[in-house]
Amino acid sequence: MAMLEVKNLCKEFNGRPILKGISFTLKDGEIMTIVGPSGAGKTTLLRIIAGLETQNSGEILIDNKKYDRGKVGVVFQDFNLFPNLSVLQNVTLAPRLVLKESDTEADQNAKDWLEKLQMHGHENQYPFQLSGGQKQRVAIARALAMKPKILCYDEPTSALDPNLRQEVEKMILNLKKTGLTQLIITHDLTFAKNVADQVLKIKPLNEG
Repeated sequence: MAMLEVKNLCKEFNGRPILKGISFTLKDGEIMTIVGPSGAGKTTLLRIIAGLETQNSGEILIDNKKYDRGKVGVVFQDFNLFPNLSVLQNVTLAPRLVLKESDTEADQNAKDWLEKLQMHGHENQYPFQLSGGQKQRVAIARALAMKPKILCYDEPTSALDPNLRQEVEKMILNLKKTGLTQLIITHDLTFAKNVADQVLKIKPLNEG
């Protein structure tokens, strides 16, 4: 059974078409990369799948059911960590507030993900004390702490030094081993091919 189905998705801004007729199927545990130049609508597509934008037409199904926002996690390009919260507080905030986890449960789950993402020992640091790669790992741990079925990334290699790309590839492929379904927006074709089961190419509509 398909995990994620996108059917004939269309999106306009102020009457200008951004996405037209986008359709694909992403199965359980697979990785899809979505590639294309700036202005092609990649991030808009991700935001629609993540429930942050609404489409004009078309539908999104998860497990053959209408879209459920709680099943999709997002790692943003600029990470969006709370600067006034420690690493551990960043990861545990939403599980406590939204999933109603106890402090003990939220802390343990957060520490488990931070350890898997090689961030053990950084729990009490603040975002300004972290490198770009470390911030990204905290953002991934925060998304995974919400127990999503699908994890979406917006340009996961763009804010990192080129020599860290392989580290990101390894991390994403290790998460795949846990059965996590992943959807990745990227302009990096080499990275896209290295991690993906499927590559979806989209281009600006004014290019035909």
